[in-house]
Amino acid sequence: MTTEQTLYKTFKSKIQEVADVNHAIAVLNWDQETYLPQKGAKIRAQQISTLAGIAHTLSIAPEIGDLLNKLGKSETLSDWDRINVKESLREYEKKQKYSKEFVVKLSAVTSECYQAWMKARSANDFQIFRPSLEKMVAIKREECELLGYEEHPYDALLDQYEPGAKTSELNVLFSDVHSQLVDFVKEISEQEQVKDSWMYQAFNKDSQWKFGLELLEQMGYDFKAGRQDISEHPFTTSFGSSDVRVTTRINPNNLYEMIWSCIHEGGHALYEQGLKSEDYGLPTGMYLSLGIHESQSRLWENNVGRSLPYWQVNYPRLQQLFSEQLKQVSLEDFYKSVNIVKPSLIRTNADELTYHFHIMIRFEIEKALIEGKITVADIPTIWNEKYKEYLNLDVPSDKQGCLQDIHWSHGSFGYFPTYSLGSFYAAQFYHQAVKDIDSLEKHIENGNMQPLLDWLRKNIHQYGRFFNADELCQHITGESLSFKYFMNYAKTKYKYIYNI
Repeated sequence: MTTEQTLYKTFKSKIQEVADVNHAIAVLNWDQETYLPQKGAKIRAQQISTLAGIAHTLSIAPEIGDLLNKLGKSETLSDWDRINVKESLREYEKKQKYSKEFVVKLSAVTSECYQAWMKARSANDFQIFRPSLEKMVAIKREECELLGYEEHPYDALLDQYEPGAKTSELNVLFSDVHSQLVDFVKEISEQEQVKDSWMYQAFNKDSQWKFGLELLEQMGYDFKAGRQDISEHPFTTSFGSSDVRVTTRINPNNLYEMIWSCIHEGGHALYEQGLKSEDYGLPTGMYLSLGIHESQSRLWENNVGRSLPYWQVNYPRLQQLFSEQLKQVSLEDFYKSVNIVKPSLIRTNADELTYHFHIMIRFEIEKALIEGKITVADIPTIWNEKYKEYLNLDVPSDKQGCLQDIHWSHGSFGYFPTYSLGSFYAAQFYHQAVKDIDSLEKHIENGNMQPLLDWLRKNIHQYGRFFNADELCQHITGESLSFKYFMNYAKTKYKYIYNI
């Protein structure tokens, strides 16, 4: 073994040691959101804070810096290993900007904020959440200055989820999205409206749960390397590609929630299960960006899960489980109902067109918070005003309004825009998959999702962070991200559904 090979082996073991601690934190966070007893919250916050401090100390150890700097000068490393060194060095230099005290403080604020959010949602009262969220916004502003930025403080937070993305680019993107979608949504609203009343009947929770598990298995989700549970807000968490867990939310009077929570989180989980296990802890064994991660969930949820071929195979089973509720509903009517375009209050329940208005509202609010143009106290009023402006909806309560998302309680400012990016990547990737895979939609119609999963494994999952997002998009489709694919997909689909 050469000196460089020895150095790389040592570097790999050090990086994986950090990953072990971070994934231990992830287990505690998963438990906190699924099974933690109410009285366990305080000590759990302390445990997570302690481990966060340990992980940070390990990740900024001088030995790792020395290894990375030596390996960074190597001319004999493989392309794969060189990417791992380059990306690890970039993260190492970023983490050097954080003190252990700041990391522990951020972790403590996050745990407090999450518990306050849960209590506020239960009481339907934003004011319970307000003091903790004020602490979170303050520490996030501090983090922006700590990390540094060239154009806008929000860039520093955005970069954590979508490396290299700029606030200025998002301003243009959401302006384009609004200008192109608004007229089309208006045109749809002027047509005869699709009915979906049958989706809001009494649906047995156990039967819904069973159907959700069947959909996950059909997609290719490996239950020997994961599990599904119930949580307040559906999410996916990974402790390595051999242990990737999902949660769902079941509403006994709304069939939409469980079905698309399962498919959406299943898409996330398939990505994590498809990462290279031998590269555990290394950049090439990690997801690329949240925009790309979201492309996987949105591709399965919308391009596949809301397609006619998908329900040609799955609707008979759903009718079997809920024969009384759905016996008079044809496949065609059901397909149209799951693609209804109708402004709604809850982001996770929104249709795939007006969904981007929900994201735009959150982007505008959190950007203004970081800029200091608004305060936390202003959120409910501004939120309600924007829902009236963009979606023509009156928000009846905090729980159905500004308390509906978990993200701010986790400190995930800069996260929301990646949802829209993911939808646009998904449309472009799926367009390419249809070209590359013979009779793809026929496979889906027959309940065979394996060809699509294999395509995703080959073209996206296996690469981890070997490419950046733009390079990956070009590698797969031959061009950078283009909004035209989403609009073409939307127009083709909805012109048929609404007889335009």
